[in-house]
Amino acid sequence: MNEMRFPGDVEDRLSLSERYCALQGSRLTDTRRQVLGMILSSPRPIGAYDLLDLLRSHHRNAAPPTVYRALEFLSDHGLIHKIERLSAFVGCSHRLRCHHGKACGHRAQFLICRTCGIVKELENDETESAVNLAARNVGFHVEHTTIEVEGICAQCAEHVS
Repeated sequence: MNEMRFPGDVEDRLSLSERYCALQGSRLTDTRRQVLGMILSSPRPIGAYDLLDLLRSHHRNAAPPTVYRALEFLSDHGLIHKIERLSAFVGCSHRLRCHHGKACGHRAQFLICRTCGIVKELENDETESAVNLAARNVGFHVEHTTIEVEGICAQCAEHVS
């Protein structure tokens, strides 16, 4: 397998991710590292088959299960998020700054531009509190929340006007 190199900021996040995984008693293997690096390097959410195509340029025998296992690991460790609306993945901007470990309870909100496809992750405590309160009012205990909001980003809105 040829080693992939990523921009300096991505390499920094990969190093932090390796340390985070080690503290969790797991390992960021070469394949997991490459998949995470590709996700972090992508300016937009990236799908599993796009990741597979990129991975194959460095590892000819890569197969869909290889990518799906890496994505499952990265997701389980909170290093990436799946944007369900797009069936694509983005890096988590929260996990490596968090000191709560696996039990963090991080609940993300995403703004998805329907024009350019860019996704922004929010961490708005008021939104999280509103969802928890509404759930509690009907006797529901929230375990996991991901909110995806589709609209137009400020940059695209400038071009529409």
